Amino acid sequence: MLPHAHASWEEDGTIDDVAAVARTAERLGFHFLTCAEHVVVPVDVAPARGSRYWDPLATFGYLAAVTSRIRLATNVVVLGYHHPLDIAKRYGTLDQVSGGRLVLGLGVGSLQEEFELLGAPFDDRGARADDAIGALRASLSTPRPEYQGTYYRFADVVLDPCALQPRVPLWIGGRTGRSLRRAVALGDGWAPFGLKATDITAMLAVAGATEAFGARPHPIEVVLQNGRPIDPLDEPDATVRAIERLTGAGATAVQLNFVHHSAAHYVEQLEAVVPLISRVARVAPPDGTR
Repeated sequence: MLPHAHASWEEDGTIDDVAAVARTAERLGFHFLTCAEHVVVPVDVAPARGSRYWDPLATFGYLAAVTSRIRLATNVVVLGYHHPLDIAKRYGTLDQVSGGRLVLGLGVGSLQEEFELLGAPFDDRGARADDAIGALRASLSTPRPEYQGTYYRFADVVLDPCALQPRVPLWIGGRTGRSLRRAVALGDGWAPFGLKATDITAMLAVAGATEAFGARPHPIEVVLQNGRPIDPLDEPDATVRAIERLTGAGATAVQLNFVHHSAAHYVEQLEAVVPLISRVARVAPPDGTR
């Protein structure tokens, strides 16, 4: 229920609508679904932040049962709200029950009121997040994790089940240069929000010149989303140009926001965008292989 960014039909939308979208996306070969996390939003903040957030763990647990291939990407789990072992256990279990389809999107968080309501430290959340990512790397895919960090330390514990994937992809969310540096140093992808394409291009150029970027064993995934909703059915050429702006800014993957007036219309937009994506050279078209 993001202000000015949701359709009226979604106000009464159900998990059946979400499942129909998920099954269609999988049938068409899309690579991933995303789900965001907020635990509680203060009433006076809801007009700016939105009011309804489906819990990613429960939602993806359900969608894992009605799909078989499409990846499940949290975008994002707020690190400061959870102990890293809690995340490793719950989302490692999701990776198991989904057959290894988890992409764990992580964020530092910025809604101070929510931190305070949950009794989570706010002022040092960045340093805590860095340590939590290290702890997650050490614990997501092993039943006997050990880690000694500044904020989190554990050993002689059993975490079973753990993730099925030997290395769960970690996408780092945010909208600052610090979030990109965190992604380069600690993650597998960067999934920013609320940034202009020119800003993203400049930030990636700075990051690309750093020693840390050059030392990475694998290229970083850059996951960008369009601002103004696109309309593949009625504005195909404008849709292609919008996706090209994202790839021109550095996107290797895109999250697409559509114009949609019903669940059925959303499904139609998914179907309409597939041939348009194939016209954009830098984006792999949906094919079910990624």
